Amino acid sequence: LHAVPGFAEAALPTFEAPSARVDPAPAPIPHAPEPEFPLGVARGQVHATYIIAQTADGIVIVDQHAAHERLVYERMKAQLAAQGIARQTLLIPAIAELGAAEREALLARAAELASLGLVVEPFGPGAIAITEIPALLGRVDAAALARDLADELLDMDRALSLQERLFEVCASMACHGSVRAGRVLSAAEMNALLREMEATPHSGQCNHGRPTYVELKLADVERLFGRR
Repeated sequence: LHAVPGFAEAALPTFEAPSARVDPAPAPIPHAPEPEFPLGVARGQVHATYIIAQTADGIVIVDQHAAHERLVYERMKAQLAAQGIARQTLLIPAIAELGAAEREALLARAAELASLGLVVEPFGPGAIAITEIPALLGRVDAAALARDLADELLDMDRALSLQERLFEVCASMACHGSVRAGRVLSAAEMNALLREMEATPHSGQCNHGRPTYVELKLADVERLFGRR
């Protein structure tokens, strides 16, 4: 190649060889400590009945049916003390076949039951129709609920006051509307149950007086394994 007259030869750009530089590793992001809750954080479910939760210094075992039964009962009592229990209308009334005494026991207290969200009407000589149920019970076998209530009303102590009778009926309804043993719960559902238990009075006992949970301190567990 020949240089063109009048043009200076352009200098070629030069580049520095890359250095063997190692960028510093990013600083680890600190993990926020898990919040401490009195009943802990759910770690699993056993036999689709018991929730296992880890606390700061032990474990808690919760009977999911007994615990939820108490929560539903306390919600019903709160609604009853306020504006009354909210009702939901059944698209198709539930029909409960009953004996004469059971049918009469329910119809005689129809007004009380309506104040609790359960609306019953006569349906022929040997049955009743349930047209509305407490909204917070969700999906429930209304006919089975009516039959159980009829039996309880027949056995109920006549000396109880009206308010005490209402609360007994509330307790029976809460049992039907609670999470059943055998139902698999997600982690979110288990933790939501624990948080509501912490915020609800008397949640340590079900409506029948049984404990809803037991707590084992870490020291108790260590003693079981001979560590103490």
